[in-house]
Amino acid sequence: MSQTVDRALSILPLLAEGPADLGQVAERLGVHKSTALRLLRTLHEHGLVYRQSDQRYRLGARLFALAQETMENLDIREIAHPHLVRLNEACGHTVHLAVYEEGEVLYIDKVESRYPVRMYSRIGKPVAVTVAAVAKLLLADLPEPERRALTDKLDYPLYTARSTPNAPAFLRELEQVREQGWATDLGGHEESINCVAAPIRGADGRVVAAMSVSAPNVVVTAEELLTLLPQVRRSADAISGEYSGRTPVTDPTRDLA
Repeated sequence: MSQTVDRALSILPLLAEGPADLGQVAERLGVHKSTALRLLRTLHEHGLVYRQSDQRYRLGARLFALAQETMENLDIREIAHPHLVRLNEACGHTVHLAVYEEGEVLYIDKVESRYPVRMYSRIGKPVAVTVAAVAKLLLADLPEPERRALTDKLDYPLYTARSTPNAPAFLRELEQVREQGWATDLGGHEESINCVAAPIRGADGRVVAAMSVSAPNVVVTAEELLTLLPQVRRSADAISGEYSGRTPVTDPTRDLA
């Protein structure tokens, strides 16, 4: 990277800390004021910094607009899919990706198990919100008033003896999920199917999606499936890193080999 570009880019994180005058910018960069002024003028012309009436500089509106446009155009499914495939290749079980939209939790991607006995699910199909591990993660991250309002409106079908029976029990479970940062469905929807899930977070730390590994009892026991939780969480962290722009984990499935 050229020295000029490097210096110009170094101004942005400085101004992210708050407005700064020309002298402060020059001092931080270790350059003469004339050099700092030239860099600031260039950034100002592109809308990346703004000169206030007090002669201090702050980040410009164009920078925020670009960041917002970038986030809106990010496709979490496109980013996550290679990670889902790698996890599936390592463990052999069904891997799902889900998001929360307009009061429903939907599967938006799926990589099938390599085993002949598979669970039934379909991309675009809503999940059983009160029992699905991915749903618990997505709902647990909602602001408390919204979380309480939603749980009060839900029905609580008893799919199995392990299904969540009512709103108070579901709220307690969501609080636990929120604290521990992962979720399970151990026979809550189908007695023969178990699932472990981890959250995918955006740059602001909020949960934007959830991924899970599911398997029937005839292939792997619930206890054996739970041993995969660290790898599921590492895969979710890798997706989070790539989605939010942080450095992702190099190989989240390395311990599954």
